[in-house]
Amino acid sequence: MHFGLYGGAVTSLGTARHHEEFLPPVISMEQIGCYAMTEFGHGSDVASLETTITHDPQTDELVVHSPTPSSVKTYIGAAARDARMAAVYGQLVVDGTGHGVHVVLVPVRDEEGRPLPGVTLGDNGPKGGLLGVDNGTIAFDQVRVPRRMLLDRYGGIDDEGRYVSDIEGDSKRFFTMLGTLVRGRICVGAGAGVASRKALSIATRYALRRRQFGAPGRDGEVVLMDYRAHQLKLLPAIATAYAHAFALEECIERLQELHEAPERDQVAQRELETRAAGLKAVVTRFANDTLQVCREACGGAGYMAENGLTVLRADADVFATFEGDNTVLLQLVAKGLLTGYQEMWGDLDTRGMVAAGARMIGGQVVEATAVRPLVNRLVAAAARRSEDETLLDRGWHLSMFVDREKHVLQTLANRMRARAKDEDSFAAFNDAQDHVLMAARTHMDRVVLEAFVEGVEACQDGEVRDVLERLCTLYALSSIEADSGWFQSHNRMSAARAKAVTAQINALCTELRPHALELVEGMGVPEAWLGSAMLAEDPARWTPGAQA
Repeated sequence: MHFGLYGGAVTSLGTARHHEEFLPPVISMEQIGCYAMTEFGHGSDVASLETTITHDPQTDELVVHSPTPSSVKTYIGAAARDARMAAVYGQLVVDGTGHGVHVVLVPVRDEEGRPLPGVTLGDNGPKGGLLGVDNGTIAFDQVRVPRRMLLDRYGGIDDEGRYVSDIEGDSKRFFTMLGTLVRGRICVGAGAGVASRKALSIATRYALRRRQFGAPGRDGEVVLMDYRAHQLKLLPAIATAYAHAFALEECIERLQELHEAPERDQVAQRELETRAAGLKAVVTRFANDTLQVCREACGGAGYMAENGLTVLRADADVFATFEGDNTVLLQLVAKGLLTGYQEMWGDLDTRGMVAAGARMIGGQVVEATAVRPLVNRLVAAAARRSEDETLLDRGWHLSMFVDREKHVLQTLANRMRARAKDEDSFAAFNDAQDHVLMAARTHMDRVVLEAFVEGVEACQDGEVRDVLERLCTLYALSSIEADSGWFQSHNRMSAARAKAVTAQINALCTELRPHALELVEGMGVPEAWLGSAMLAEDPARWTPGAQA
């Protein structure tokens, strides 16, 4: 919250003078900041925030005000106790004219931690997790700050009291300013990825120790990890966790490239924002699902707080909600695809969504495939092989993902075009929401797989690369199996082929079983950092009937 969001807002929306004055205390943590965007009345619909930031030409100050109960900022991390400054999002009003959402820095506490005049601070109270950061509420009653506190990189007020901006149009400027959310969404996605890897590491290590039931011809009881059902719980999830790690790493590298670029590429920036939103959605959804699977995979021991999984599950729960509701973020992904990132609009601008779909005709359809020479080469090679040869072929996996995405996006455009003249654009969009979300999901599946493929290609260690190749195949086939109904109903795969995919997944689990420990060690979380009592060196405590 302090570095990624508050500090990110100062960095991305401020100018050199803001950086010089406010970034040093951010870095030193001398002045803790919070990110005051969400209100009781509006969370995902940021464009409709009610907080006002009104310029007073008589004093050359900005007056920050919460005009209604629903305009009170809420769920603001660090607001309840630690924050001294707030990056406040609100509607900027200059000379009686509104210019959309802008951000102003507002001191909220004095050096003693007391609320400043006009600022009312509250505590949201106990949460389900993440108890190390106190979320709170902030209400402003005609709070005045100097004009220089406005983060005016993309729009501000000149010395004559006039609004000035190099970006035409409130909507375009709004989405440019929301670029600060990229860092936060990448951080949340990365945090969810770490939670998944930690849980999988705990569950896998436990499965390599815990024994249940005997088997003919075996000495002692069978290790949990030797059961196929247990392998299917954990190994495909491990493969997906690796895939997400590669995709997030690519996203971070792209963020750095665009940050260092001499000129701002609007299309590239929107593509990055869309990718970050999509990754946040899919990685956090996976984390919540996987944490539950890992908890159950450890039986009753997994439910004990000292073994770490319930704490992880509580902390990761909110990942599906904050930094953007996952359903809303996936809609944002679909909108980016429909326009090729050339234009954006507010989340409730349904007419724009329908119109974008209507424009996607013939050769104007946005090409969904990435410009990656390696991927294109693999897909082309797979097209020259028979079906019997391609089950383990990386090009076939990629072509299945690409073909599904293109088909879903094209049919979504057709569906939108059929409703383009509807008077009720909300109904037109609302009726297609299932299709919109599927388009986003299939796009992100393809993005993640391509990142995994590129990551494997970059690996120089032959033995490690061999294991990563099998992991990548397991990820691809598991995704295809999960969507086998779509592939079969759209004649992309026969029923016999679907059965072969399942059989191959089982075979890959057998091949990867001996590497289970190395796979979770490769996730980068040392066992000593897992914080799980059941992984203690002395196994006696976890023997049935042992004294607690």
